[in-house]
Amino acid sequence: MEIAVMLTSSRLILARKRRRMTLSRLSQQSGVSVRSLTAFENGHKEPAPETLELLASALDLPISFFSATEVEEIEIDALSFRALSKMSALDRDAARSAGRLAIEINLWIEERFTLPKPDVPTLPHLTPEEAAERVRALWGLGEAPIPNMVHLLESHGVRVFSLAADCATVDAFSLRWKEATPFVFLNLEKSGERGRFDAAHELGHLVLHAAHRVPHGPEAEQEAQQFASAFLMPRAGILAQMLHNADAKRILSAKRKWKVAAVALAYRLKDLGLITDWGYRTTIKQLSQMGYRRGEPDGITRETSQLLSKVFAALRRGGFPHSKVADDLRISVDELNKHVFGLVPVVLEGERESSPATTRPSLRLVSS
Repeated sequence: MEIAVMLTSSRLILARKRRRMTLSRLSQQSGVSVRSLTAFENGHKEPAPETLELLASALDLPISFFSATEVEEIEIDALSFRALSKMSALDRDAARSAGRLAIEINLWIEERFTLPKPDVPTLPHLTPEEAAERVRALWGLGEAPIPNMVHLLESHGVRVFSLAADCATVDAFSLRWKEATPFVFLNLEKSGERGRFDAAHELGHLVLHAAHRVPHGPEAEQEAQQFASAFLMPRAGILAQMLHNADAKRILSAKRKWKVAAVALAYRLKDLGLITDWGYRTTIKQLSQMGYRRGEPDGITRETSQLLSKVFAALRRGGFPHSKVADDLRISVDELNKHVFGLVPVVLEGERESSPATTRPSLRLVSS
């Protein structure tokens, strides 16, 4: 007689969506009927041990993942997805499930480390320009360029994770988990300059929308875009640089100071009335011919996480193998790496597992 295995149905659903699979596709990959899969996900039936092994193999996750505690799905209306109506359900759910796994990683870290407390204001009553100026003032940034957007967010309690490469159709997104902890998820396939803009864009959603209204839709996207532009390129700082009627050559020089895309700086100059509409169109045409429409030739290095880097360094110093982190989370090291900017070192052969320290290290983060 087969002994059924206790399955947490929400984890099977999470895993299937994480792998961008429909029930039909999972049935093809695992050899388990759609009817049985539906019964498993509805909690009406428990799989036999060999059936669970088939599912775990098809979904590339340890068997232990499927019997852990329930996981609550992230509501779609809590997410700042861009062009949500144009996204396929598979793309949307894959990114949403990747975000949910990152939240589990963050919970594991918070149980062992004292992290910066969230310090992101909510300013829905202000215009994007006013909100950007207010956040800069509250965070003591003045009018200077921001050295590192990811470090800045982390120093103010935002949990920043990378989007897995198989979620590449999504630029970035953010949310406030349980209306408290802010999260930002960044696509690493884009240039360093555009990654910084994405981080500022998602900060705009957190400041303007996340606690007050659905953070997606054309209006919300436009506001987040305006916030990001004003936050990275503050009015007073840009005006002081004397970029009136700047041509492509001067824009390319100035963009290095502000660490932004050339096209983004040109648009900001137009928005501030420093170049005419004709001048803007001419400059964009020139930049496009030079390759700056699709990318950033000779661009900056992609920003990464300071917080996660410190976490994994501290674990290694304490004799806690990174493979044990993945084991605790019931995922593979490869899956873990997809969410943490690839910062998990390859586990050395013969590395010995040991217990983590009983105290909670406090991570000090700086925004530079």
